[in-house]
Amino acid sequence: MTGFGAIALIIAGALGGYICGSIPFGLIITRIAGLGDIRAIGSGNIGATNVLRTGRKGIAALTLVLDALKGAVPVLFALRYGEPVAHFAAAGAVVGHVFPVWLGFKGGKGVATTFGVMLAVCWPAGLAALVTWAASAAIFRYSSLAALLAMALLPVYAWVFSGPRVAVLAAFIALLVVACHRTNIVRLWHGEEPRIGRKSPDA
Repeated sequence: MTGFGAIALIIAGALGGYICGSIPFGLIITRIAGLGDIRAIGSGNIGATNVLRTGRKGIAALTLVLDALKGAVPVLFALRYGEPVAHFAAAGAVVGHVFPVWLGFKGGKGVATTFGVMLAVCWPAGLAALVTWAASAAIFRYSSLAALLAMALLPVYAWVFSGPRVAVLAAFIALLVVACHRTNIVRLWHGEEPRIGRKSPDA
């Protein structure tokens, strides 16, 4: 394949990942369920954690699964065109979730979509990060802290299970997700972060 063809595939992979990642499942599902605009409660984002604040665990779980799938699907499709295309699709999917064009570039924090793309790119690393998140959430009862711990270890898992190229991708995604949690980090530091299951007007 020519250099131009390879670049075109990479751009297509990134755009395809972005479009899939920007589908606001949390907003769509809550509206279908008659819960109104999810952006009007809690943190105002469209992710599963905020959907959980509606009290509808089933809706939150469905959002979690769909947000993960919208990351995994474009990556799995892009893999047939090579690892670089898949990596750009993975990055695009997470960026799309965080900055969806349909919602004025104000989306979720990217945790579930990150798990989805990493399970598709390197499933042992993705699974290890998911287990880290679940165990941390069960122990500490802070969704944000669990996400931060999982993201901190994600590049390490990627390096161990796949090598430096996947680790670089994981590091980029992890830094983006951590940046999205900056207000949560401040609240954790001050002991003001709500635990899982508790409602907060700005959590």
